[in-house]
Amino acid sequence: MTNKEIATILFEMAALYEMEGVAFKPRAYEKAAEAISASDEEVAALYARGGEAALEKIPGVGKGIAFHILALLKKGFFPEYDRLKKKTPVKIGELMAIEGVGPKMIKALWEKLGVRNLRDLERAARTGKIRGLPHFGTRSEEKILEGIAFLKKAQGRAVLGFILPEIRAFEKEIGNFPDVERAIVAGSVRRRKETIGDIDILVVAVRPPDAMKRFLALAEVDHVYASGSTKAAVRLKNGLDADLRIVPAESFGAALNYFTGSKAHNIRLREIAVKKGWKLNEYGLFEIQKSPPKADPPSAEKVQVKSQNYNVKGKSKEKQIAGKTEEELYEKLGLVYIEPELREDVGEIEAARQKKLPNLIGYSDLRGDLQVQTDWTDGENSIEEMARAAKAAGLEYIAITDHTKSLAMTGGADEKKLADQGQEIDRLNKKRAGVYLLKGAEVNIGKDGALDISDAALARLDVVGAAVHSHFKLTRAEETRRVIRAMENPHVDIIFHLTGRLIAQRAPIDCAIDDIISAAKRTGTILEIDAYPSRLDIRDEYIRKCVDAGVKMAIDSDAHATQHFAHLELGIAQARRGWAEKKDIVNTKPLKEFLRALKHAR
Repeated sequence: MTNKEIATILFEMAALYEMEGVAFKPRAYEKAAEAISASDEEVAALYARGGEAALEKIPGVGKGIAFHILALLKKGFFPEYDRLKKKTPVKIGELMAIEGVGPKMIKALWEKLGVRNLRDLERAARTGKIRGLPHFGTRSEEKILEGIAFLKKAQGRAVLGFILPEIRAFEKEIGNFPDVERAIVAGSVRRRKETIGDIDILVVAVRPPDAMKRFLALAEVDHVYASGSTKAAVRLKNGLDADLRIVPAESFGAALNYFTGSKAHNIRLREIAVKKGWKLNEYGLFEIQKSPPKADPPSAEKVQVKSQNYNVKGKSKEKQIAGKTEEELYEKLGLVYIEPELREDVGEIEAARQKKLPNLIGYSDLRGDLQVQTDWTDGENSIEEMARAAKAAGLEYIAITDHTKSLAMTGGADEKKLADQGQEIDRLNKKRAGVYLLKGAEVNIGKDGALDISDAALARLDVVGAAVHSHFKLTRAEETRRVIRAMENPHVDIIFHLTGRLIAQRAPIDCAIDDIISAAKRTGTILEIDAYPSRLDIRDEYIRKCVDAGVKMAIDSDAHATQHFAHLELGIAQARRGWAEKKDIVNTKPLKEFLRALKHAR
């Protein structure tokens, strides 16, 4: 059983326990599921190496959950899960994919209307049955239909950040075949797109038939569409399609370039090759050599018959001139190497020709994380635990930015709670528990742009972030005005997850992005690149606008648990896709230099 399958069942257990009104267990199972989802190592391999004791070392996994995981590994089920599923036989993951639909709502819909799945939910909403239920209403019904419509648009694609650990484990497994010299996942995964539709795997193998046989026998493969000696198309158990292609070493760079894409970028490269009289494809870059016309002397009879039009065309010969590596391919085409994240035909070809590509921020350039939640509000872990995890992730400082009071569902902090938390942060800094801790807050932006914490309290913080958490359907003018008003507050340093989108779940707010970027420049406000997989907010095209305007940005994990610092990589990838350099990102700076980059030195 894969990590994803285990995590899915544990997430369902959390929801089922919440439906039952059981205390504490929902959060415990959710925490364990998140840890397993984020793990680069398969739980099955972990158990094979260290037994049940190794399972208990997974963050959030105690003896009880470890016992259930062990049952999943050995039998594929455990009795408590089966009991609860029989009681509420619904497709929990399918229904919870709709924004605003949670366990309690699912239970009510099942008990009152017999809703089991997405189709049942849509039918009930369209026939007006939901609005009549207690605690629902017409608006609830409308929101469910909006959520279903939004989900349908994203069907067939997976959020990269949530599935990337599984893809990497799959890639590593193939790379470890005894017959394989190289294995890499290309396509939109390599370009670090926000969502992916399938997986392209390229392999160089000593014995291709043996490598292919091992691939088709992998536990992750659910169905084989087609297979041959060097190509295979399969569906994986996680629902994604995967194509494996075994290529010769001398063509690996060309194949990697071709299958990385994007399609538009590849077309531009082929056009350059054609203009030079060459041919570019997945097998390499070829110089086309035409031999002079020649033929064996024709017979006298043929000469007499075809004396007027006798002509023998010269045959074309192709000589490979590049293709073993991507670097030599770009060099031969007269371009500097273009990083995969930039290959979208948005000006990178011209910049590469003129040697004006950005010096992209590196994956190890971050020194701090400026949005971190703890168990003071809706986070999983204590401040000290987050500090130690941040240090293990290679960071030097983090800002503790728990939610503020108007987000009652998170247990948001008021002025007193912020002051108490500040004392705890001072204590931990004296103790030197992990990284240096900054006092901060994720302040809620109201409908009119007002903040829910007093200026006096904000002035005592090191870093202040502000974010939209409600009223997502205002007009463009209203949404723009409220964000700009928050930016004009002299204590607000950063706007967190500007558009409020949740990929495949919730559309972004409708705001005038150019006006907001101009206001950020005017007020000295930093715009955040939220690295959480379902956010990646702001989008890459907005990042590039910020780069062009000279507006500074921050890359933050939006961590709610210790394992979430791993998401910073996705934020860096998003920044790279937006052409951002190290100098554009404020938390690449050492602590003192970073603090000087805020609106006023704190």
